[in-house]
Amino acid sequence: MDAIDRKIVAILQTEGRIKMAELSERVGLSPTPCARRVAMLEDAGVITGYSARVDQAKLGLPVTIFVAVELEHQSTDALQAFERAVSKFEEVMECYLMTGSRDIVLRVVAQDLTDFDRFLEARLMRVPGIRNTRSSFTLRTMIARNSLPQF
Repeated sequence: MDAIDRKIVAILQTEGRIKMAELSERVGLSPTPCARRVAMLEDAGVITGYSARVDQAKLGLPVTIFVAVELEHQSTDALQAFERAVSKFEEVMECYLMTGSRDIVLRVVAQDLTDFDRFLEARLMRVPGIRNTRSSFTLRTMIARNSLPQF
């Protein structure tokens, strides 16, 4: 990636719906070479998709919970089985393999505490191989970035 590719990525992170003519003008290329670069960045997996950012509270999911999970075993099979199971849960927005005392951290969204309790008991705790969980509820979002730093 060169400086132009980096500039394209930086602009698309914040303005995903920008017209190709405007993007090409801002990065100093004509539209055709700019479109080729965007396509190459997509093909290379640098740009993984385009989506709308939405307000989770306005969609009825105002509660965010981080759930730290300790597994009974940390084998590759156990990790893959856990990942397959939680990937089916729409409430799980992110899932990270961690170092330290917790093996996994999930970011979960819910309508309210009752909704989260239902998710925990009826879904998450039925996943085989979980030793224990510890949940932390967010009070408010202090910083939320949707764009990676410019590099």
